[in-house]
Amino acid sequence: MAERTGGKKKVLFLCSHNAARSQMAEGYLRARYGDRYEAFSAGARAFRLSSHAVRVMAEMGIDISGHRSKDLTEFFGQEMDLVVTVCDRAAKVCPAFPWTKKTLHMGFTDPASFTGTEDEIMAGFRSVRDEIARWIDRTFGDPAADP
Repeated sequence: MAERTGGKKKVLFLCSHNAARSQMAEGYLRARYGDRYEAFSAGARAFRLSSHAVRVMAEMGIDISGHRSKDLTEFFGQEMDLVVTVCDRAAKVCPAFPWTKKTLHMGFTDPASFTGTEDEIMAGFRSVRDEIARWIDRTFGDPAADP
């Protein structure tokens, strides 16, 4: 059984680099539903936290500036209730996490792929952030739901 903090379910968001999507998902789940879920994030390979992700999350009042990019190996042996791959590459690279009760895949566009002016890049990051937030609200928002 997963160790719980106050009965919270443990959720690990995985992405290829743990730079943006998984970091935004971790921050959002913790901020919105931290009373029921303990959120974590990691990457198949740690990179660095995206400053754009930090900025777009701050726009909605969520501070992820203290996050750091983590390699998946930091979570080896730690039981999770749910592992969510948030990019198609992570779903292929990390197809199995043996310490989870359930795995779910929900791919989001890689915001690092956006090009153009700073305003255009930020608009792309906002779009991905909002898509992640909507999905988390639908998936984790109902206390009776069991993602």
